[in-house]
Amino acid sequence: MGRPILLGIVGDSAAGKSTLTDGLVEVLGPERVTAICADDYHKYDRKERAQIGITALHPDCNYLDIFEQHLERLHYGQPILKPVYDHSNGTLVRPEYVVPRQFVIVEGLLCFYTSVMRQFYDVKVYLDPPEDLRRLWKIRRDTSKRGYTAEQVLKELELREHDSQAFIRPQRAFADIVVRFYPSEGARPGESDGHLNVRLILRPTIPHPDLSYLFDTPPGGRSAIRLELARDTHRPVDVLEIDGNVSDEEATKLEETIWKHLPPGVPPLQTDGLGVYVDRGEKRRSHPLALTQLLLAYHLLRAYEENAQVPYAPPVDALRMLRRQRAFVGTSVNHE
Repeated sequence: MGRPILLGIVGDSAAGKSTLTDGLVEVLGPERVTAICADDYHKYDRKERAQIGITALHPDCNYLDIFEQHLERLHYGQPILKPVYDHSNGTLVRPEYVVPRQFVIVEGLLCFYTSVMRQFYDVKVYLDPPEDLRRLWKIRRDTSKRGYTAEQVLKELELREHDSQAFIRPQRAFADIVVRFYPSEGARPGESDGHLNVRLILRPTIPHPDLSYLFDTPPGGRSAIRLELARDTHRPVDVLEIDGNVSDEEATKLEETIWKHLPPGVPPLQTDGLGVYVDRGEKRRSHPLALTQLLLAYHLLRAYEENAQVPYAPPVDALRMLRRQRAFVGTSVNHE
């Protein structure tokens, strides 16, 4: 049996990480997926952060060394005793025993921050919504689920801006796929949540399905799904654009194309839960979100089916412990 397949999802607060994760759990099956939020590795609770004057985005506010150890254990298929941060009241509570399943989805603020972390993922995704849209999402979420007032959220956003720029946004450079949901031109962020477009930057760091049929422009019009060659951070990439008003027919064709490129033997999956999100207490569905989740599910399934050829990452933490032991023994001998 091969090791678990790890997907890392990074983005600033309220960028949509949990929404993306929930759809993947639904399509792959909860019995096959272990989902972890890296916010659980905060050193300080909400009250302590306010007293110290540090934000949750700062590396010093998180046990990143323990997070690296746990990523290594999950990569090797071993259980962890994971800390737990309760977002509803901002407190640290009883840890949780977690056993990795076939797929492990890790989402958070600093999941790609170190090279040690990055080596354990099979697929790395960065969520990059426009800032005005993310701010709106954060206000809605934190006032409805986390006990904040709108004024407190706006003040927190201002306090976090420096750390976001210094520590969160640079991680975009390490992603295999960059996902950007955005409103149509001229629409305000709060007016088009159900019809947001998505722009997917597909970097050649992992093999993507062949979507070259999208290069053919339909007669007399512009397709709502387009594939273009472009450059991102001076590197060649494919850019997949999906309009929020894409038709059922076009969306179905892309879905069928993605599944067609999976290795033989992968059973059909339940896709009814794809693209579902909650907006102000109401469940809605988005084709661009569904197709984004589907593409990520494809990458996880492809990696799982090819598991025999997927190597293990070096056991970094084990080697570090061994070096420490040797250094300690050497010091003890010298003292004698």
